Amino acid sequence: MKHNLKKPSPSMDQWLSEAKTDPQSSQAGMYLFHNGVVRVTPKAQVRQGLDDGTKVIKMEFGYDEVKVESVIEATKKLDGIVYVRVWLNEGILEVGDDIMFVLIGGDIRPHVIDALQYCVGRIKNECVTEIEQRD
Repeated sequence: MKHNLKKPSPSMDQWLSEAKTDPQSSQAGMYLFHNGVVRVTPKAQVRQGLDDGTKVIKMEFGYDEVKVESVIEATKKLDGIVYVRVWLNEGILEVGDDIMFVLIGGDIRPHVIDALQYCVGRIKNECVTEIEQRD
């Protein structure tokens, strides 16, 4: 964890404008965003149905930049993908704060959806640390 100060969230309008000026943008037929947000419901409850009655009040979030860059590069190599951009927050996050943004651009819907699933899944499973603070 680098520090305890969360970062300001980027503008998705600006990201999309920049993506559309990328040299490969003429090959993109679709862009898809992911915006992960801190939720009040604990991960164990959502994923495994384990409800211990607690709620998330904050989350300590960090990531490994080298691993994230590796995932981005791997995502760019997927079929039909022409654009990948990732932003990750860090520090102590409140419920409702942005955790991550991912923008994927590609030729057709199935390729873009698959790439988004691949990229976000790998980041969540291999690159980040999320420590929920509960009430």
